[in-house]
Amino acid sequence: MFILPSYCMLLGLVGKPNSGKSSFFAGATLVDVEIANRPFTTINPNKGVTYVRQKCPHVDFGLKECNPRNSKCEGGVRLIPINIIDVAGLVPDAHLGKGRGNAFLSDLNQADAFIQVVDVSGRTDLYGNESEQSDPGDEIEFLEKEITYWIMGIVKKNWGKVRGKNIDSLAEMLSGLRLTKQRIEAIADKLKLAKERLAWTDEEMLSFADEARKMTKPIVIAANKFDVPGAAENLAKLRERFPDMLIIPTCAPAEIALRKAAQKGVIKYTPGDKTFELSEAAASSLDEKQKAGIASLKKIIESNEFGTGVQKVIDATVFEYLGLVAVYPVEDEHKFSNNFGHVLPDTFLVPKGTTALEFAGKIHTDLAERFIGAINARTRMRVGKDYLVQNGDVLKIIAGGK
Repeated sequence: MFILPSYCMLLGLVGKPNSGKSSFFAGATLVDVEIANRPFTTINPNKGVTYVRQKCPHVDFGLKECNPRNSKCEGGVRLIPINIIDVAGLVPDAHLGKGRGNAFLSDLNQADAFIQVVDVSGRTDLYGNESEQSDPGDEIEFLEKEITYWIMGIVKKNWGKVRGKNIDSLAEMLSGLRLTKQRIEAIADKLKLAKERLAWTDEEMLSFADEARKMTKPIVIAANKFDVPGAAENLAKLRERFPDMLIIPTCAPAEIALRKAAQKGVIKYTPGDKTFELSEAAASSLDEKQKAGIASLKKIIESNEFGTGVQKVIDATVFEYLGLVAVYPVEDEHKFSNNFGHVLPDTFLVPKGTTALEFAGKIHTDLAERFIGAINARTRMRVGKDYLVQNGDVLKIIAGGK
């Protein structure tokens, strides 16, 4: 079990039933969950820890190894843990409670971003039933609509408490959705909505809810089952229909198989790799059926520029959509270690735009109060409180005495 970095983000897995969400969750976490080819296999939310990956700084510094404490390092790749939750499949009119939709949407309330698992093969309809002619693009549109109407429902339910008041009251009411006063004001300004003596119409509430969804619940698409015949054509159509969305082809079952094989020492594989190596021991002990299975896995991941795509989706959600950066605090900028000699022991995920002073406060509030400056271990240069931390920075915080 790892201590999560200070910015404890939560990713929410969403999608219709039978799209492969549970397989994606299992592939991302190696947590055993029930996986079946039927709708509503998942009822209670599955919670686990997955990882984002980036090149470990110890490689750049020419060090033999590092001593990670709140993350992992595999073959020079730093794997940084984050939270992920998988809820039951959502169906049309989920915001009205259909298929227990309201309960499932509430489970996702604290998610920073959504990963929508879409059946890009087109072989299941919006309710998760087998179908030969379903349009995967309809999955994306219906889910956006459900989340927007769900947010609107929350606003309408509590509107009596804020009617006639100002934005401050609305911000307090919607704090659970991570809608700050600044965010609400930005939406109101964009839509030209009143910010004082609130008396929005239903149409205005719906427009507000839609912008709130885009701002607080960005969605990355995992176009799952890309290995099924016909999926490639559907993937091309999705990208043409939704040019502004990040759509990544995935094969969740392959990721599960690869991670389990690596766990057993059969192959050498780090999540996100585009290929793998068979271990020497396994090469001489596998039977023909097992070798055929390994060959099939290799064919699947080497046919996709992102391997199985599972790790790419997670990395893109965190680094591209949420704009987080990974920073490594040290106490000895020459040895890149803490006071115990542990090399690059900790990794912190923080929002892009975080200053050196703010970063010090994330390590310990006392460091922020006594902050003098910081040393960038990569450049050996001293930086001030307003320095904006960069992805992969290794920083020593300089603090004065009490």
